[in-house]
Amino acid sequence: MHKLPVTVITGFLGAGKTTLIRHLLQNNEGRKIAVLVNEFGEVGIDGDLLRSCQICDEEETDTPNNEAPNNIVELTNGCLCCTVQEEFYPTIQELLKRRDSIDNILVETSGLALPKPLVQAFRWHEIRNSATVDGVLTVVDAQALASGALVGDLEALEAQRQADPNLEHETPIEELFEDQLGCADLILLTKTDLLDSETLNRVQQWLAKEVPTGTKIIPCREGQIDSDLLLGFNAAVEDNLASRPSHHDHEEDHEHDDGINSVECVLEQSFDPKQLTKTLHQLVQDQEIYRIKGFVDVPNKPMRLVLQGVGNRFDSFYDRLWSNDEPRQTRLVFIGRELDRTKVEKAIVNC
Repeated sequence: MHKLPVTVITGFLGAGKTTLIRHLLQNNEGRKIAVLVNEFGEVGIDGDLLRSCQICDEEETDTPNNEAPNNIVELTNGCLCCTVQEEFYPTIQELLKRRDSIDNILVETSGLALPKPLVQAFRWHEIRNSATVDGVLTVVDAQALASGALVGDLEALEAQRQADPNLEHETPIEELFEDQLGCADLILLTKTDLLDSETLNRVQQWLAKEVPTGTKIIPCREGQIDSDLLLGFNAAVEDNLASRPSHHDHEEDHEHDDGINSVECVLEQSFDPKQLTKTLHQLVQDQEIYRIKGFVDVPNKPMRLVLQGVGNRFDSFYDRLWSNDEPRQTRLVFIGRELDRTKVEKAIVNC
């Protein structure tokens, strides 16, 4: 029996992983794709956003009453690489029971997950006979790199590394970023259209020095890239981990920054998008917020507004009509460091 190919999609918060997967699902070239989402936070924003592509609901199935199986599976209990045994293992086993009706599995890790511990799980006997890691894709936000949002100022960082040959460690976020680059078969550089050619060239030159020799970096705008380029690596990554360096190779477990937390706001009220964005801009100044994402109920609008923010940059679009059987709620998730739930909720409610 052939092994079911699994593609791991990793990258920092807001890099564009969900946008990439939505495009893959909408342009699946006839493939039956299941998606496992590792959502950091209590509200399944990413899973809901992926379901709105309406691809999975159209698939034929042999389940009772001709009901389509849920091809979007969410794990919401924190970092996937930290909960492999408790969360990932039983979930992937359930998906493998349906392997005859699935062509590919996509695993979207949270922005805090290390890819290597997850890949190692595919060495387990119960999994390795049925599935293989076809490839690891790392999504990198070009605009964030240019502005220093992820790893600080690029030129300053490079100068610091050259000046200090004894540097043995970086901040947790830098280590995570480097581990994601080191494990990748392909780097997708997103939001390149937001940079001028000189800045983009500087970012690409810096990034090329950070990735393993031979790893390709491909610009990717709004997740629009040929699925044949992203699937079918046949890399069997789990059998070749020694060539993918990690800061945590000699540790039994790794630790994340315990100061990072998420705050969930579910509100039975509507908001003017401009006023809400203005409030969120102020919140970002008052608290160390890395990522904001969610859905907004806009007055007198029949469609749901998707809102996503990274640092001071916010994007929004209307994705679909509100369903008659769902409450018109505003649901937002904030991810950052030592966020004060009371202050966040108060600011939003008084918006």
